[in-house]
Amino acid sequence: MNTGKSTYNLITILGPTATGKTGIAAHLALKMDGEVISGDSRQVYRGMDIGTGKDYDDYFVDGVEVPSHLLDIEDPGNHYNVYRFHADFIEAFKDICSRGKFPVLCGGTGLYLEAVLKDYKLIQVPPNRELRKELEGKSLEELTEILQKLKPRLHNKTDVETDRRAVRAIEIETYYRQNPEMETSMPEISSLNIGVKVDRETRRQRITKRLKQRLDEGMLEEVQRLLDSGLTPDQLIYYGLEYKYLTLHLIGKLSFQEMFDKLEIAIHQFAKRQMTWFRGMEKRGSQIHWIDGTLPMEEKVGKVLELFDSGHVR
Repeated sequence: MNTGKSTYNLITILGPTATGKTGIAAHLALKMDGEVISGDSRQVYRGMDIGTGKDYDDYFVDGVEVPSHLLDIEDPGNHYNVYRFHADFIEAFKDICSRGKFPVLCGGTGLYLEAVLKDYKLIQVPPNRELRKELEGKSLEELTEILQKLKPRLHNKTDVETDRRAVRAIEIETYYRQNPEMETSMPEISSLNIGVKVDRETRRQRITKRLKQRLDEGMLEEVQRLLDSGLTPDQLIYYGLEYKYLTLHLIGKLSFQEMFDKLEIAIHQFAKRQMTWFRGMEKRGSQIHWIDGTLPMEEKVGKVLELFDSGHVR
């Protein structure tokens, strides 16, 4: 199905929880002879399967297992972060492309997705007092011109929204030029960004249904196994949502019903925060094509492929 006409070299499937992102990504990857890269901050942990919604069954399409990356790469109890995700994504992306396959990034962790789509500079760049003095008094237009010479492809419009932001962007780019060994060698990314959404009531119903289903599938037992393996309650509570509230129930601080009610509310609030982040991404210059998550799978995949074949990168 990959016609080769498109100028995109990545498809990103994003959206809030319970919208069916993984299934769409897997179906697309199969159609395009591709592989899925997970962009989820908790699915990296081994043994944290039901609570993070890894949904391994979604990676089997028409009897074929679609290859996936960045799942089960860290032990629970450790702290994975956006810095490591950025590096791990680059490695997975290059590996997939080197084998002639097509990468499909899929997840709901907005910071992780934006870090690679915008190629965030993820090393702390110290202030350059001398450079700041040189730039003092220059107009925003002059600062923008200087930045464009350092960085011809301005991904992030917010870099030149104010004098202060422009000066900081120049400072960062200057630092990277002076310290080339610090670069992450990020490949050129032209991503078709697909947002999957459902109306609020449908999302609420799906969240509740999925929570009950995951409890039936053994999510409580999963959390107990993690505690039995030597993880402390505080270590599990750190991961939030399911792991926080189920742990609080297992150590006797919440009844089952209190746990369920509080967790259900927390997941709804989390979904709202995810949508807020994605709307912010749009304001920061990322183009997202939104599709209805309640459509039949064939129709959703067809819409994405149609956008992909149009191949116009803004």
